[in-house]
Amino acid sequence: MRSTSYFYTLAVILSVIGCKPEAKQGTKQEIPEANVSVVQEMVSPAGKSSSLPHLMSNKDVALLSWVETSGDTVHTMYYAELVDGAWQKPQAILSGSDWFVNWADYPMITENNGSLWSHILKKSTVGTYSYDVKMNVRPTGATEWKTDMQLHTDGTPTEHGFVSVVPYNNDFFVNWLDGRNTEENEVGERGAMTLRAGVVSTTGKMLQEYELDMRTCDCCQTASVITDNGPIVVYRDRSEEEIRDIGIVRLVDGNWTAPKVIHEDNWQIKGCPVNGPKVAALGNEVVVAWFTGAQEKQKVNVVFSTDGGANFQEPILIAEGMVMGRVDVLWMDEDKAVVSWMESKDKLAIFNAMIVTTDGTVSNKQVIAELDGSRKSGFPQMEIVEETLYFAWTEQSASTSKIQTAKMPVDAFTFNSPK
Repeated sequence: MRSTSYFYTLAVILSVIGCKPEAKQGTKQEIPEANVSVVQEMVSPAGKSSSLPHLMSNKDVALLSWVETSGDTVHTMYYAELVDGAWQKPQAILSGSDWFVNWADYPMITENNGSLWSHILKKSTVGTYSYDVKMNVRPTGATEWKTDMQLHTDGTPTEHGFVSVVPYNNDFFVNWLDGRNTEENEVGERGAMTLRAGVVSTTGKMLQEYELDMRTCDCCQTASVITDNGPIVVYRDRSEEEIRDIGIVRLVDGNWTAPKVIHEDNWQIKGCPVNGPKVAALGNEVVVAWFTGAQEKQKVNVVFSTDGGANFQEPILIAEGMVMGRVDVLWMDEDKAVVSWMESKDKLAIFNAMIVTTDGTVSNKQVIAELDGSRKSGFPQMEIVEETLYFAWTEQSASTSKIQTAKMPVDAFTFNSPK
């Protein structure tokens, strides 16, 4: 049975009084408004067998990328631009039959002054978990993509992925999880997953490269952003005691800070939860959203910083209980952010969004869509363009999948009146 996304409406309810004096002639009779659509379905640019959406915006450019699969073996990465609130004709970047395609480790695209950067994961050997990050670039003025460029040069048959990328000056700041130290040595020992980053030119040249953390969680998404002070990266760290809380590293005055936990959830878990954080910045105002299962309580938290991530306030609880995580977060203005997450309900996954202010006030929860409850629903995306929020997710059925998109005005969220 096909899993259908449901779009929710916000009813504007006016008072209705049973016995009311007849309106005087010439006086306008107020009529209750009809239901006003809050979340509006858009025409998706993606075709059948599409999945792994990624949304990004930079200044006046907004892009959606995704992957389509043909015959279960050939994968093609596409993207489309948002123009005047509508998705334009999709364009293919590249295809391949040797990609590593994973529900949680999705390809990305970004833009900087007309130059485009994207990536996919490509198998490096026949081993299940040996794959590399391959870059694709199209500099300003170019008409063709330059594809299949190596991001890292270690050459080990190990895992490389969970990329995040943002425009940085005239280049791109890219970070990723790097498994080069996990290759078994001559005495049978393996090291830990590491967090690495670099500055990449618009032509795909690695200008600078760094190791940011020598021991991280193996398969949680990373997230990066540029503050007034410089780049910061948030990710799920991993201690020797298997505490997997959210860590942060920052580039300050040309040097990277030591890894630091943004809040001590003390989530001790022996395996990777596949649930990374998200971060957004407005100058040096920073907001981070994340999922935790500490003390066997599933929660989504948001935390704010006013000094570029050097210090954080106390977390604000967004949701708890049947929470799946898979968060996203964006600034609306200097006082408000919007956070999205997924909750479990029966066999469904509910894609929600909510406003949270820096003083801890939260709006009513807005349901964006109901999705398939399995991993195949992936990680929904959210982006803000001018005064509109845009969403993308994977709708799953028994036989195929398809990217769906929707939008809603940022002022459509409602707040409960103070008592």
